[in-house]
Amino acid sequence: MNQLLDGQPQAPPRFTEKQGQYLAFIWTYGLVNGRSPAERDMQRFFGVTAPSVHQMVLTLERAGLIRKQPGLARSIELL
Repeated sequence: MNQLLDGQPQAPPRFTEKQGQYLAFIWTYGLVNGRSPAERDMQRFFGVTAPSVHQMVLTLERAGLIRKQPGLARSIELL
């Protein structure tokens, strides 16, 4: 059931469900607001601590899913 129309198996996602939720939030926030979210925005939305959000941002960056410019606010870019 988890196959493409040509019968080939679908590749597993490169990220976890929680990471996908953060990626979706970043994408949607950018569409609605015309800029990237701050870590504080993600903290408020997901109801987690600031260190939890920061760790997730670092994890997404290490996985090559986002890019962030150090020292520049709201610089998260989806890859």
